[in-house]
Amino acid sequence: DRIVETIPLRRLGATSEVADIIYFLCSGQSSYVTGSEIHINGGQHV
Repeated sequence: DRIVETIPLRRLGATSEVADIIYFLCSGQSSYVTGSEIHINGGQHV
């Protein structure tokens, strides 16, 4: 609970949320994406 309180979205991420980004990056839909850094952290930065 203490960790969740530090996350701006106030919840832990679901594995499906991470999987969706991975799927997108591996698909043809991301063929024009280059050199991107995608943060999957609910707004929390260390």
